Amino acid sequence: MSLPSPESTAAADLAACRSLLCGGSRSFYAASFLLPRRVREPATALYAFCRIADDEIDLAARPREALVALRSRLDGVYSGRPRPLAADRALAEVVHRFAIPRALLDALIEGFAWDAEGRQYEDLSGVYAYSARVAGTVGAMMALLMGVREPALIARACDLGVAMQLSNIARDVAEDAANGRFYLPRAWLREAGIGPDAWLADPTWSPALGGIVGRLLAAAEALYQRADQGIANLPRDCRPGIGAARYLYAEIGHEVGRRGAQALGQRTVVAPGRKAQLLPLALLATLRSRELEPIPPLAETRFLVEAVGAHPAPAPSPARQTARRPATLEERLIWVLNLFERLEERDRVRRRQATAPGVYVGGPLAGLSAPAD
Repeated sequence: MSLPSPESTAAADLAACRSLLCGGSRSFYAASFLLPRRVREPATALYAFCRIADDEIDLAARPREALVALRSRLDGVYSGRPRPLAADRALAEVVHRFAIPRALLDALIEGFAWDAEGRQYEDLSGVYAYSARVAGTVGAMMALLMGVREPALIARACDLGVAMQLSNIARDVAEDAANGRFYLPRAWLREAGIGPDAWLADPTWSPALGGIVGRLLAAAEALYQRADQGIANLPRDCRPGIGAARYLYAEIGHEVGRRGAQALGQRTVVAPGRKAQLLPLALLATLRSRELEPIPPLAETRFLVEAVGAHPAPAPSPARQTARRPATLEERLIWVLNLFERLEERDRVRRRQATAPGVYVGGPLAGLSAPAD
């Protein structure tokens, strides 16, 4: 019996990572198809490990032990001896191929640890520091996968990651409170006459709370505007995917602002019809290059920018050849919109299944093959 080739093992590992994201990180899975394959495949491996790390710390009975175990796994990844797990093997290939500093993944895991210990933040700088770890790191690593290492562009990638996390925080205020977590700046609540601990014990909507969420969304919007300069200076084939993510996440915040008290009662989502309106706008906004202004990084993300600058760049690799006609941008956009609709339909089927056991949930994705790159 012959052993599997390294190529077949790598393909199987990537398929396992893709399956994980399709089941749990569906928005990324769908939007990733607006990225070229040379970025999408390593991004799939990267996101899969990030999701696993988050779950292992978040769901662990002993988070400190889970943290030690994850750092041990990273030891194997960076030494070239990953654990015999698909996500670890795939990540090992990615970090060496793209020269991703370990400091970025260590910071990401540190952010997950802050979650597990229930850390709260006194001011916006503290929220930025947390967001830098759980999301700014991902922005920086995505930039590296695109072949971008300039400090100014890494800073803008971190801005985008932090902005997205602020949008998440604004969306999830009620859900986080139900889980005993609180990410709004405590000082802001006291300034508005709200006791943070009392509110966490009995989370209710008020105009004052709405004003605080609005302040957070304004901070996110300012960072989205800074990030736009970075997106406009990415490789042209990468701009549509990152631009789509930027606009979809920003729209989450806009929807929270529009819904007000209703946003505290249930999870805010961007409706499929609104996604269909936003994606073309996102693509148009990324077609034209913009001058990159010399804006310094946030103080809270500077260490990430410096970590990338201190790490040697990877050796250039030859471009892969393909005999298939690459899908046009329009074809990719249509495919992604169809996939979003299929994913939304699968969620509706699953909700119906709660009252009608036995409904098959695999159908909505059947027959939807990815566009060629």
